[in-house]
This record gives sequence, structure tokens and C-alpha cells, in this order.
Amino acid sequence: MTDKSSPEESPTNVADKASGQLLKLVGKVIDTGVGPLTGSVTWAEDRLARVQGTRYELNSDPVRKVRPYEQDDIDKAIKRLILESVEAASVNGFVTGIGGFIAMPVTVPANMAGALVINARLAGAIAYLRGYDPQDPHVRTVATLVAVGSNTQQIAKTIGIKVGEKVAMQAIKKIPMVVIREINKKAGFMLLAKYGTKRSVVTLAKGIPLVGGVVGGAVDGTMTGVIGKTAKSMFPLE
Repeated sequence: MTDKSSPEESPTNVADKASGQLLKLVGKVIDTGVGPLTGSVTWAEDRLARVQGTRYELNSDPVRKVRPYEQDDIDKAIKRLILESVEAASVNGFVTGIGGFIAMPVTVPANMAGALVINARLAGAIAYLRGYDPQDPHVRTVATLVAVGSNTQQIAKTIGIKVGEKVAMQAIKKIPMVVIREINKKAGFMLLAKYGTKRSVVTLAKGIPLVGGVVGGAVDGTMTGVIGKTAKSMFPLE
């Protein structure tokens, strides 16, 4: 007979495992893509190329250097990224279909996993087009918090800074990696609370006293539109 009180089955360990899987999912969709969706960088470059046409120059560096004459093009590309993401998140069958390509913990339904993929991909793409490295742990953590659905003030509070939106990333980049890792872990629990089932939220309530005020709920096109605006605020042109 299995001992239900064993550490392997404790609510805390279940939450740790599930939130960790969600963090890996965010990283995967930003880096390489999930299922039929390409990664953030590839997607962003493709949409910028469509905007620029014959003026487009392929970027081979991890960070895209934003040239002054490209700012209008980048704004147009970002607008297109947000529009495509909102449309995808608004079509329930599309979002559920994406979820079907993902091996997720049982606490996360397919449609929610699909919504998370769309939102995380969007945050990563906007960061990249604005001249940030999606591979940078500081940038990745902010993109994850954006995908949770937090606004700029909530993100600043979670990270522990009190600055204006335009200088937020400058302050965040100065945060030691040991602190970023703890913030990232907290972001994983927030993802689980936001995108998980009611059961996962109960699991969190039992194992993790503080979830940051995020609760489970429907994620639709409206939320994705808000996420796009928040990403633009958190990743300003430097």
C-alpha cells in the first residue's frame, strides 16, 4: 500500500513538478516552438520580413539590433504578432489543437496549455523584436510573468522593484541570478494557478501558501491582447 504522506506524493512536490513542466513549456515555445508553432525568434523574423519585403536583412545574432529606420517596421510587425495571437486564442478549436501536441501534467487541460503557448510565444517575440535576448534568464523570467497575465505594476512587485515602466528592464538586469531563479520558481507556481484546473489550484493552496493572487480562469483573445500590450511596456526600445 502506498504511503500517501510520502514526499513523492505531497502537494508541494506535485505543485513543484507541474509548475516546473510549465516553465519548460514556456522555454520550449520561445526557443524552438511547440507542435505546429515555430519559436518566438523565427516567428518574429518571418513577420518582420513580410513587413519589410526587399528591405529585410536576416539577423544571425541572438539579439536583434534595432536600427533607427526600422522602428516603424518593428511596430507594424509587433501589431501583426498580437493580432495573429488574439485570433488564435479566440478560436477554441485552434488552442485545443495546439494543446494536443504538448505532453503536459494532468493538472493542465489541453486548451489551457495551448493558450499558454500562444501567450508565451508572443511575449518572447515582442522582447526579441525590441532588442532583447530571449535566452537571457532575466528576459525569460519577465516574459514568463507577462504570459501569466500580470500587468507592469504586478511584475515589478513580484520581482521586488519600484521603478517606472521605461526603466524596469534596466533594473531587472541588475538582479543577481540567485534571485532571478527564485522569482522564476514563483512564476512557475503562478502559471500553474492561472492555466491549471481547479484541482491544480487546490493543490497549490495546500502546498504553497502564497500564489501571488493569481487564480485559475478562462484565457481568451482579450487576455492575449492585454498580454501583448504588457509585453510592449516591459520590453521598450532602448
